[in-house]
Amino acid sequence: MGESNTSAVDDLLLKEFFAEVSEVERDNEVIRILSCFKLNPFEFMKLSFDSSPEDVKKQYRKLSLMVHPDKCKHPQAKEAFGALAKAQQQLLDQQERDYILSQVTAAKEELRAKRKKQLKKDTASKLKLLVDEGKSEQQYEQSEEFQQELKLKVRELLTEQEWRRRKMAMRISEEEGRLKKDEEEQKEMWKRKREHAEQWEGTREQRS
Repeated sequence: MGESNTSAVDDLLLKEFFAEVSEVERDNEVIRILSCFKLNPFEFMKLSFDSSPEDVKKQYRKLSLMVHPDKCKHPQAKEAFGALAKAQQQLLDQQERDYILSQVTAAKEELRAKRKKQLKKDTASKLKLLVDEGKSEQQYEQSEEFQQELKLKVRELLTEQEWRRRKMAMRISEEEGRLKKDEEEQKEMWKRKREHAEQWEGTREQRS
């Protein structure tokens, strides 16, 4: 019962929110979505990397209503709506989500290693870090500066992985093409041998 009441309140708040949303705001949201880095669904959804599947569903509901082609007049509203739907699907798919979060983890490790090197050069910062027992690092990772660096590093890693995937797909395609060509050449060779044997058989009487 309580969950039902909460849902009703959420619906009411959403209706009030969208009653106040201007066409300009809807258009701006379409533009934002279409300018997002295509390999990171978190960017499309305007969500942090630690967002839960429930957060994803709520955010999708809110953003999709903003850019829905029936409500938004922007000529690319349908494209933006589709991009959001794809982003939600990726983030609710456990395998896809795990893959992206593995890249986030790798990005954090790289940034931490980089910062560790920087701190070694700065004795005062190193001593402060030891005194605070890691509190400074936790604060730093919650900062806007770190979050922006993380976002860019995740983009970099996802791009590298996508490039590797495409190169592998290209190699597989090339190998399949080579095997197909070899198979066709083998068939042609056996065809010629068969035709030659038939011709030889057909001229047996003349050779006798």
